[in-house]
Amino acid sequence: MNTQINLKSPIRQMEPIAVENLLIHFTTEFHRIWDNTGSKSKPGSFWRPTPAPDLLPGYFPLGDLAVSGRHNVNEQQVMAVVREGDPQHTDAGKGPALSRPEAYQRVWSDAGSGANGDCSIWQPVPPQGYVALGMVCSNDNTQPSFNAVRCVRADLVVAASAASLIWSDQGSGAARDFSTWSVTPPIASAGEIYFAPGTFIGTKGYGKPVSPGTAYALRMPIPIQVQTPPALPELSGHDASAALPPARITQVVRLPWFAVNDPALTSLAQLRTSPFYQMERTDRYVLVGEGKNNTDVNRAFRWKAHRTQSSGMIRRFTRNTGIDIGVQWQSVTPASAVICSARLGDSFCNSDSDTDEWVNSLDAEVIALVGPNRFAAVYLMQSDYRVLREDGSQVEGHLSFTDMDSLHLTDCPVEPEPKTVSDTESEKQTPAEPVKPEQLPAAQPQSEPQLPTESMPLTGTVP
Repeated sequence: MNTQINLKSPIRQMEPIAVENLLIHFTTEFHRIWDNTGSKSKPGSFWRPTPAPDLLPGYFPLGDLAVSGRHNVNEQQVMAVVREGDPQHTDAGKGPALSRPEAYQRVWSDAGSGANGDCSIWQPVPPQGYVALGMVCSNDNTQPSFNAVRCVRADLVVAASAASLIWSDQGSGAARDFSTWSVTPPIASAGEIYFAPGTFIGTKGYGKPVSPGTAYALRMPIPIQVQTPPALPELSGHDASAALPPARITQVVRLPWFAVNDPALTSLAQLRTSPFYQMERTDRYVLVGEGKNNTDVNRAFRWKAHRTQSSGMIRRFTRNTGIDIGVQWQSVTPASAVICSARLGDSFCNSDSDTDEWVNSLDAEVIALVGPNRFAAVYLMQSDYRVLREDGSQVEGHLSFTDMDSLHLTDCPVEPEPKTVSDTESEKQTPAEPVKPEQLPAAQPQSEPQLPTESMPLTGTVP
């Protein structure tokens, strides 16, 4: 795969993330507002996201970017920017997704820091029903423009918390102490992604902010397409393999670039070449075992069903893609200020009832009670997962899961052996009733499995 990407190419091709009437895009273009050149504090700077009007018309920042250092961050960092979407895509009465701040509150001024230029940091004051996701920097002591930032409707965000220290004025000699912190989202609910847009929160002093309501992250559902699963295998003869239906792609989720750690691409290359990834689930039935009962009484058959999942497979998949199946995962990339927490839906992951099944690799014993003069086969559903880039190429790694709750028995008649049976005896040959595994006869067509197994009873009766 060719990974030589022009990092200065525009992000024109990417469609925005749409969450109701909120549109979310990303920019790598910034304008330096202030740096602390001349101050004795550690190097630091503040940058304003400036999405190009011809590429991202109508998009606004959610706050400024704080950086540890004074280097140029253009084409080196990624931040989210937002725009008002179609009002028809949200419930009536919710109102616009975005709003200008009603006012600003000054949080800090660099007075006395010794820096060559002046700086002040401001907290946007949102209107009722909206929240501010970041702070804004000014290169003097006047408040920023009301068009410098947008506030977001409260139901489109989740409460977040301070993560790591970015920069502080410690050692500057400024009249007031000040520190800036990155934002980390909370643990995502199943089927959702929470992500911090790359903004910062600031506080008076050098301790990490812990007060509630000081940080927020955007939220989005993970889009999913669901297709009809494969038909149940049904025997029409004694060829159990011929009854297997074709495998089908049954569920597809769409993940944004920042939720996937692609080993072949940097985060900037992901944004430009594969802003969205598809994770596909393909379902297929596999044959567990087949048996022919030529007798006139019910007969027990035992087979060993193999689980394809394992903890080692999950570790390799997570290492290659950053995605953790069945649980929450967090994605942090060095070149992106966007931090996300994501979790796939339980139905997609086959973890509706028990996530521990993903690390259960023990074989299972399947017991089927086959009626007189019947040929029977037992099948299981196997799900295979892979992650695809937008060009259709596969990200290294795959997952496979055997669903022991999907056991399916089907049977058909066999020609009985010629014999003489009295009418009275024939009337006594009634269909067998379901029995418990411990009540089954000891006779079986194959030897007991030698590997550790668990009992998985399945009972079939003559129709």
